[in-house]
Amino acid sequence: MPDRSLPRIDRRTLLIGGGAGIGLVVAWGLWPRRYLPNLTADQGETLFGAWLKIGNDGHVTVAVPQAEHGQGVYTTLPQIIADELGADWRTVAVEPAPLNPLYANPFGAEELFEGGDDALFKGWRDAHAVQIGLMFTGGSSSVRSFEEPLRAAGAAARTLLCKAAARRWKVDWQTCGAIDGFVVHGKDRLRFAELAAEAARDFGGGALPGPLPLRGDTDNRLYGQSLPRLDAPSKVDGSANFAGDVRLPDMLFASIRQGPVGDSTLVRVDRAAADRIRGVLQVVTNDQWVAAVGISWWAANKALDAMAPRFETRGGVVDDASIDRALNTALDGPGTRIAKAGDLSAAFKGAKLITAEYRVGLAPHAAIETMAATAQLRDGRLTLWLPTQAPGLARAAAAAAIGIAEDAVLVHPMLIGGSFGANLETQCAAQAAVLAAKLNRPVQLVWSRAEDLLHDRFRPSARARMAARLGANGQILGWLAKIAAPATGQQLARRLLAHDGGSSAALALAPSGDRYAVAGAKPVYRIPAYAVDHHPADIGVPTGHWRSGAHSYTAFFTECFLDELAHVAGIEALSFRIGMLGGDARLARCLSTVASLGGWEGGVAGSGQGIACHSFRGSHIAVLVEAHIGEGQAVSVDRIVAAVDCGRQVNPDIVKQQIEGGLLFGMAAAIGGTTGFTANLAQARSFGALGLPRLADTPDITVELIPSEAEPGGVSELAVPPVAPAIANALQAATGGRLRRLPLVPGTV
Repeated sequence: MPDRSLPRIDRRTLLIGGGAGIGLVVAWGLWPRRYLPNLTADQGETLFGAWLKIGNDGHVTVAVPQAEHGQGVYTTLPQIIADELGADWRTVAVEPAPLNPLYANPFGAEELFEGGDDALFKGWRDAHAVQIGLMFTGGSSSVRSFEEPLRAAGAAARTLLCKAAARRWKVDWQTCGAIDGFVVHGKDRLRFAELAAEAARDFGGGALPGPLPLRGDTDNRLYGQSLPRLDAPSKVDGSANFAGDVRLPDMLFASIRQGPVGDSTLVRVDRAAADRIRGVLQVVTNDQWVAAVGISWWAANKALDAMAPRFETRGGVVDDASIDRALNTALDGPGTRIAKAGDLSAAFKGAKLITAEYRVGLAPHAAIETMAATAQLRDGRLTLWLPTQAPGLARAAAAAAIGIAEDAVLVHPMLIGGSFGANLETQCAAQAAVLAAKLNRPVQLVWSRAEDLLHDRFRPSARARMAARLGANGQILGWLAKIAAPATGQQLARRLLAHDGGSSAALALAPSGDRYAVAGAKPVYRIPAYAVDHHPADIGVPTGHWRSGAHSYTAFFTECFLDELAHVAGIEALSFRIGMLGGDARLARCLSTVASLGGWEGGVAGSGQGIACHSFRGSHIAVLVEAHIGEGQAVSVDRIVAAVDCGRQVNPDIVKQQIEGGLLFGMAAAIGGTTGFTANLAQARSFGALGLPRLADTPDITVELIPSEAEPGGVSELAVPPVAPAIANALQAATGGRLRRLPLVPGTV
């Protein structure tokens, strides 16, 4: 497809080095020159810098620095480079990129933490995140972060292949092209495999022109096609390897039991009971946890039940009542203003305000794959196999846990069975490292489902107090969102960056308010005066990033309250929204498209229709839902229609998959998917306890992708935030009553 919207890449932005034995070394001027590629070639492969290899049989292997947890990066990122290279998609393979600052993703970290000007985030776009090698999957950033370097890598390799072929044919290399794994000139064709070694030796001395020639033709392009996923065949036939599939000689298996949340210490275990379990070899304890180790995981887990570990927890009791009190106290106390516009005091002065309060409960990640890691310590060097969204941070945590240098740790990132943000955490890596060091044998640690739910880093509970003033014509003149929620962004950063001195120093200076905690609360609508306040709440429960983060609850607050204001103003909900969008044509088009596609009837009483929208990470979405209260007072969602504008799409099928998955994820969180707390422990111990929708509960889903030549936006998290408010708005239309608490339970307000 045409690349006129893409930035030009000049030869001066490339670092070229290497020699005949190691191939072409290409790195980008964004990175300091001391960072050289460490991608390795197998026998019969030729390296083309940090991003790709070409084999003697013609296969093209792309190094992907992002974790594959179902979002499709093992397809979309190779598709970008293969398109620019002119490769045959049937010959393209993928492998995880090695740890290297060349693959750092500071933009993704800044997106996830909802960056800004405060001390913690000032340097993330500059050198620091690169210097600490922050390879990071999060913030729906994979394509947005890596499209440009991948295109440049493909263009550089294609240029050198064309030059090698042109010398053989004695023609101008600029008259050559690349298609389906061949360099072509008229009727002449040469396979990439025949040219790779010669092309890789042809570097320096002006071999790469400036600016680097990106493809401008529109024929035979892979970009924009719904190509088959590279990870699908192995996942279908069962050959894909996940962390639990790792098998090493002499390997043992471990299960773990950790104390309740809070200041908990292990005080007693019945070791004799573990000895009576056949296949159990050892019990490892410390103040925080006890692990049973055996010749099978089932024996180890059974031993934990038999040992009946006891923990002593100091401090206050954490339960549903204490969490509610913490949120209420925070909301009634002082807050920090995170966003504002206009003079809200003047807008509210003497006015009759419309107010409403909303609540959301704790939500676990509940991914298919529980926490897992395999560790082997040999000759002072630790090797880890684990699902991780931040391999460098997992390496640092494991190294610190057993007191070795980080460069003595090798991390093999595995495919991830879901995650939804859970695999940003590093505690399992540290635990596996400790076990491997204690036992002097390879150990595979897998958390049980109950342990995974009990010791998750939850999407936090939150409470919002919303207030607005309406003008005579129904226009919103003033808007105030006061949100009580834990400072999850700061909490997450402190855990993940605990071993980085520079980040720790910045965290010490972090303000009391947390942008992450109220991300998405700033209204997209044209409101002359508004403010968003964060009221930090210490709920006593560890919280972390959960798919879409705070947007999952702030969109619920905003879009439900907006619907309530539309009712007070006597204006149909769709028109009310579009009338306030001003110049936001992309979101307005999503709203008008979803209304047309879904047969919007105005959300009138009895229709059971609700609508909501959201803008997130450079993308836009509108959702229409039809829902009703079914048998047993259960919420039943009949239909979901979504219209999405996410800019240019590398692979439309994968975009649609992510939107459909996000809609179902958001629906699950709207009607279930939460847990209460009792005596410092989560109440949910299994999938069955979460009230998740089943296959029979799946509504009819329609997704319309709006064509766009805008820069690619984020997709993986986009569809989650607007689903819950759309369902709540639909139930108000169906029943006449407003539910203001997630999950949506009829009879509550």
